[in-house]
Amino acid sequence: MKAASGVFARVWLPLAGLAVLCGCGGKDPASASQAPTVAAACADDSVTLTPTQARQVAVAAAETRAFAPRVQAVGYVDFDQDATVQVFAPYQGRVRQVFAALGDEVKPGQPLFSIDSPDLVQAESNLIAASGVAALTARTLERARQMLAVQASAQKDVEQAAADAQTAEANLRAARAALRIFGQSDAQIDAIAAARKTGGELVVRSPFGGQVTARNAAVGLLLQPGGALAPFTISRTTDVWLIGSVPESDVPALRVGQAVTAHVDAFGARDFEGRVTAIGAALDADTHRATVRVRLGNPQGELRPQMLATLSIRTGAPVQSVAAPAAALVREGDGTMTVFVTGDGLRFTRRVVRLGLNDGGLHQVTEGIQAGEKLATEGALFVSNALALQAR
Repeated sequence: MKAASGVFARVWLPLAGLAVLCGCGGKDPASASQAPTVAAACADDSVTLTPTQARQVAVAAAETRAFAPRVQAVGYVDFDQDATVQVFAPYQGRVRQVFAALGDEVKPGQPLFSIDSPDLVQAESNLIAASGVAALTARTLERARQMLAVQASAQKDVEQAAADAQTAEANLRAARAALRIFGQSDAQIDAIAAARKTGGELVVRSPFGGQVTARNAAVGLLLQPGGALAPFTISRTTDVWLIGSVPESDVPALRVGQAVTAHVDAFGARDFEGRVTAIGAALDADTHRATVRVRLGNPQGELRPQMLATLSIRTGAPVQSVAAPAAALVREGDGTMTVFVTGDGLRFTRRVVRLGLNDGGLHQVTEGIQAGEKLATEGALFVSNALALQAR
């Protein structure tokens, strides 16, 4: 039989019931009726399947869709470091109580742990002393004024009593301010002054609402301000960061604010949407990749730090192009990509196509086919094998 024009690799795959007829290449067409269950070669780069064989091939019309240029990257989920705080004890002390556990949701101002603080005992003692002195000087001033009114004392005695009262009041205000630094409210300060009793238990509270993402506090542990390990770490988990690593060649296309679709391995085919919030100022010296930070919404708390993910960063406006499913594409021996076009679902003609962007299971076709043309999708390789066998 005459070989098809062009050089294509021979494929020696068994095709059930497939043989080559000589009826359409200048031979007697009547011979086709002698073997109606086989495929017939009708033209160069074309092959006709029997209805039985055609049932192995799915056909779909090529459609247009929007393709946006993208940069692909790999990365991992991390806490939003702008909404994460390590909670330390402001003063040295030994842990007396722990009120929250790892994973707990806490509210702003909720107690996390308490310590026995010598510094707090000293501040409470100063408050008690200053409160007593202020009360005494106030009474002394009142008596001096009463005695001056009946001319039983001199004016200088009233002035001295007033000066002493002012000094005592200033010391009291300073003592109250010192306790506020320890996180004591005005009501708590008033209670200490009224009871005239020190407690020394410093309660450390959460600075904002979030989740306890790390806990190193334990009863009896001696804490130092700014120690190596924070007793508690609180993070807001309604948003998370996605830290991506982008090849050097793709960095010029990146901009802050670009839309990102993230595929997290733990969630299968589900995608998450976010935006680029920061691009690294320098590349890694070893990998020559840039770090990209993306913010993702996480209202259900599903995304957890260190989950692996892939990023698809949209770097330009989408364009309308013909799309072909991945199943319709056949790679030839010389590396070219081809599809098989049909009008009736039986006769298939090979076309070389030029591909552009890849959007999941669809490929942008910039040359080779038009929208509306019917393509072999599932089973395109079967058609390719049939064409290769007719060239034997």
